[in-house]
Amino acid sequence: MRKLAFCFCLFFGFIGVSRARVAAQQYDLVIEGGRTIDPETGLDAVRNIGIREGKIARISSEKLNGVRIIHANGLVVAPGFIDLHQHGQDPASERVKALDGVTTALELEIGVPEVAQFLKAKEGQSLINYGTSASYVAARAAALGAPLPAGTIFPKSGPATNQPATREEIEAIEERLREELDAGGLAVGMGIQYTPGATRLEVIDMFRLAAQRGLPVYTHVRSAGRVEPGSSIEAVSEVIGAAAITGAALHIVHINSSCLRDSLECLSMVAGARARGLDVTTEAYPYVPGITPINSALFNPGWQEKLGISYGDLVLPDTGEHLTKERFEELHNSSTTRWVLVYANTQEIVDQVIPNPLVMIASDGVEGHPRNAGTYSRVLAEYVREKGTLTLRDAIRKMTLMPAEMLERSTPAARYKGRLQEGCDADIVAFDAATIHDRATFQKPMEPSEGVEYLLVGGTVVVDEGKLAPGVFPGRALLGPGTSGSGVAK
Repeated sequence: MRKLAFCFCLFFGFIGVSRARVAAQQYDLVIEGGRTIDPETGLDAVRNIGIREGKIARISSEKLNGVRIIHANGLVVAPGFIDLHQHGQDPASERVKALDGVTTALELEIGVPEVAQFLKAKEGQSLINYGTSASYVAARAAALGAPLPAGTIFPKSGPATNQPATREEIEAIEERLREELDAGGLAVGMGIQYTPGATRLEVIDMFRLAAQRGLPVYTHVRSAGRVEPGSSIEAVSEVIGAAAITGAALHIVHINSSCLRDSLECLSMVAGARARGLDVTTEAYPYVPGITPINSALFNPGWQEKLGISYGDLVLPDTGEHLTKERFEELHNSSTTRWVLVYANTQEIVDQVIPNPLVMIASDGVEGHPRNAGTYSRVLAEYVREKGTLTLRDAIRKMTLMPAEMLERSTPAARYKGRLQEGCDADIVAFDAATIHDRATFQKPMEPSEGVEYLLVGGTVVVDEGKLAPGVFPGRALLGPGTSGSGVAK
């Protein structure tokens, strides 16, 4: 797959043009003198990059002429970071993602209830590239008579989440998912923990649908913790089994917060599945607490025993309030969605998960949690610079090439992302490796990161000398094959 992607980039480059002619050409923009890192070819050297019409037209050690020259001396120049798991799709979230080095942010874990509506609303209005999966959760809620309220992606706990679906309801779910994939969905997004009434057969049926379309399943597994039945091990076994039975590619989201103290064992299960030919991938974010709606089915009776925590381990992010039993009951039974931080993991586990070679980085970004604004800079600051458990090249690979390769299951457009090669998309980040760091905290979760000096999306400068460029919206949709087959919005 890597060789194929490399050939595609070369094919669309300017191979037949002589060096003398290239040197004489003027590019729309040139990034000059940066430490250029391409995770696929292994390039790690000072190079000059010529950009024309949104593509990387030339990478050279020779001087290049450009309408604009960005002097990147002392900066690392890398493919823009790709976030497969970004819930916040609002303009404020786009801004902090850009300042964190992200050029593509996709809602793939759960998906949105209306793919066509989402894509139309974002067209021409997005700072960075976007896309979504088809939401099994939304399709199920509608089929069981409780469609999601506008602006929400997580269902409130109730009969539509906790009861098994009938055969007729499963057929209605499948029909809705087909419509959403036809509208441009990149995958089937399944938050099984938010629909605990789904039977094992229902889950397999959804995997079968994805396999029929040749698309992957992104999933939040059924449960977490060590209590059987319902342990993390059992939950990971379920989806790996469904992938094996159906042939669908599988991506397990945030394995750190789904498997908690058994994260390393769950990673060994992923490794075992891959060693036996299954297409299984996973991701993690570099924070200890998770965040989730307090009135969701995750907090159905038994949650304390499963997660090994109690009411005081739940914290409201906006106030810092640790919940009591009475306060929990009030919020859990409310029709109003409130997000709550869940302290069920440890720093030691997170520190072991992030460097694992199987793990790509994804933020699970949502307002109220600092991972929305700081995930990528935090990895570079903490795990590369401070702890030294990741090399810079490995960190970049986890943030660029690995998610791009996963996206290739959904769209050929991904072959031109996550790489710095001639012919590939000019989605590029230039950052100061010595100073980049996250600033977002649980008290101020939308504080932007520092250290990203330049960010290009499709050749357009979005971050310029560390500041957001005004009035530019170059973000484009990544589309599944159900639309035009091209995988890219026109």
